Amino acid sequence: EAAARRKGKARRGRGKARSEGLLSKQKRSRRMKANDRERNRMHHLNSALDALRSVLPTFPDDAKLTKIETLRFAHNYIWALTQSLRLA
Repeated sequence: EAAARRKGKARRGRGKARSEGLLSKQKRSRRMKANDRERNRMHHLNSALDALRSVLPTFPDDAKLTKIETLRFAHNYIWALTQSLRLA
């Protein structure tokens, strides 16, 4: 079994070495794709928070709530609605 593992490791080491230019290009490509995914993730998160802000009761002259303020306000608002339903 140990001999088989050593053989497997030896095989992995053989192989055509990639040029540094190709490796650099692949890293850059992966980084760009990761940046795109993160940008899209943040775009969707911000859109969801905007939708949440639009259903929370606020005065029009109030400044835009931050992300954490929006989440805290939504939590408290849901809690208050729940309490009023329990009392009704």
